[in-house]
Amino acid sequence: MIMHRTDQAAAIRALKSAAPYIRLFKGKVFVIKAGGAVFGDLEATRALIEQIAILHYFGVKVVFVHGGGPQLTEITEQLGVPTRMVEGRRVTDQRSIDVTSMVLNGLINTRILAICRDLNLDAVGISGVDAGLIRAHKRAPVKLTSNGETIDYGYVGDVDRVDPSVIRKLLDNGLMPVISPLSCDDQGTLLNINADTIASAVGAALDAEKLVLCTGAPGILERVEDPTSIISYTDLQGLKRLRDDGSIVDGMLPKAKAIEDAIRGGVRRVHVISYKAPEGLLAEVFTNEGTGTLVVADVHALAPAELSAVQPPSPA
Repeated sequence: MIMHRTDQAAAIRALKSAAPYIRLFKGKVFVIKAGGAVFGDLEATRALIEQIAILHYFGVKVVFVHGGGPQLTEITEQLGVPTRMVEGRRVTDQRSIDVTSMVLNGLINTRILAICRDLNLDAVGISGVDAGLIRAHKRAPVKLTSNGETIDYGYVGDVDRVDPSVIRKLLDNGLMPVISPLSCDDQGTLLNINADTIASAVGAALDAEKLVLCTGAPGILERVEDPTSIISYTDLQGLKRLRDDGSIVDGMLPKAKAIEDAIRGGVRRVHVISYKAPEGLLAEVFTNEGTGTLVVADVHALAPAELSAVQPPSPA
């Protein structure tokens, strides 16, 4: 590769503009969650982890939570196990939970760790089962408000609490936890938990500075059918309005719930971005404009500079 002096100048300008953010976020905890869709594309997976590695090198304490829905669906179908999704959540029977453990803890988690090793990023793969990280219980049957049907989600769990000490020990030793969204109840029954839910609970338990949800969508959309209708920023009230208006549907429903829980749990900012956007994660963190949607508790509590997304943050 040949680099001209103009390229060098652009690189230096980029570093200078990023410096306030690097200073602001050094030592802070970011929880980054990526859905399974990205892991079907090796180049996209590597591009995302390269960006995560840069955050790590800049001193951000990153916790990476991964999903695996598309891979899980593909393999369960190959094994003749039917898949059913209800309001964006997977119904999991006994055969499905075995495959879930195989895909999430084995296939996807290990592939992520292999890329981390190639990038000299010290990462450790864990799940909610490890060292009592995620305490959970089997979800009771739920009556849907949409049609009144009662759904038994099977071996699907709801989070009771997170033990952050497990993660803090890894972070304090310079390691990046890579968390699979599988846990168990007190009797050792394996439970599948929505990865957005896990990321939200972990972020709240760690008092994370940011929760970043990397999806196939460019952000939260005002109109589902229009990918250009990205909402730059909103708050909990705005999120409720979008849900009531029908702008949040299907797989975005558990994400919206996770966003609300994270902010109410103490996470300062939640970002919804696309893993498809070139350098989208770094642009969201280190530029004024960002690439996706920022969600906070109350936009009226933001400083004018933050609200307008024109001024860089004040170093702290």
